[in-house]
Amino acid sequence: MRETPKRSNRSLIKWVILFSILIAVNFIQLPYYFTVPGDAKVLSDVIEVEDRNAYEGTFMLTTIRMGKANTVNYLWSMFSDRRELIPEDQIRPEGETDEEYNHRQMMMMTGSQELAVLVAYHHADKEAYFENYGVFVTSIIPDMDAEGKLEMGDRIIAVDGEEVLEANKLFSLLGEYGIGDEVEITYEREDEVEQVSITVEPFPEDIDPDGDRGGVGIANPVTDRELVHDPDVEINTDQIGGPSAGLMFSLEIYNQLLEEDITKGRAIAGTGSIDEEGNVGRIGGVKQKVYASHEAGADIFFVPDELGVEGSNYSSAAETAESIGTEMDIVPVNTFQDALDYLESLS
Repeated sequence: MRETPKRSNRSLIKWVILFSILIAVNFIQLPYYFTVPGDAKVLSDVIEVEDRNAYEGTFMLTTIRMGKANTVNYLWSMFSDRRELIPEDQIRPEGETDEEYNHRQMMMMTGSQELAVLVAYHHADKEAYFENYGVFVTSIIPDMDAEGKLEMGDRIIAVDGEEVLEANKLFSLLGEYGIGDEVEITYEREDEVEQVSITVEPFPEDIDPDGDRGGVGIANPVTDRELVHDPDVEINTDQIGGPSAGLMFSLEIYNQLLEEDITKGRAIAGTGSIDEEGNVGRIGGVKQKVYASHEAGADIFFVPDELGVEGSNYSSAAETAESIGTEMDIVPVNTFQDALDYLESLS
């Protein structure tokens, strides 16, 4: 029996509708990112201090994997303890390109490594200090006056003739100007020194809903500096971005500088940014990093305590550890020294 044209058309329409639904479910991206547990990488494999000392235990860098959410990933994350949804605007500002985002992440990773070296070397009484050369532009806020005048990678060296060698100085000088003021920025681009006049404008509503604050349109500037240190150290963490490995980098480097083994044979994972004074800062994805560390067989997991504030990284990590029944010790730290004190207390 031959299929009638009317029945054949209905069948074709059903397949078109089904195919359209599949495309919408799998390829239409939502304004969210999802995260899942990544790896726990042994840091002695990627960090090598010149003439380093060997040791029995391990320090591990924990990672997460992140992707743009479609409908499937969104629903899956809603019902999975291993996944987390993050609004897009918490990951990257509106208008930031993939290139700008990846560049910013790599810059933060480089900064994290340098700070880790500085902290570890100072605690081990080794030479380490920064020489500053200016401030890199890492991203531009869309529709503000810097757009089209400055570019990602430009190095700012002066504001209205006053030398600028690090980011805090740039923030301080720009903070003296009000909305409507003109600021002369001196910068280097491809070895050429140039100047441009930029108007201070109100920030977009998504950055400042009240419209009270203004700026020139530079987001996340980074100090261009060189770390001078002795002995030499090589760190190879290709394709890993962000600042969250600072604490673990510093512990690994410090241990290689010492004759004793501060791990005392343990497998130690953890997370947390670090600053020049050795303070440990909040990071994202702590829940997934607890999973990754547990699955890697870690004995200890260091996590930022944030001075005990409600909703701290530590409280989230402790709750996750309890929910999965891990025997891994969850250790809250506020400083690099806190981590050393804990390791010193181990038998």
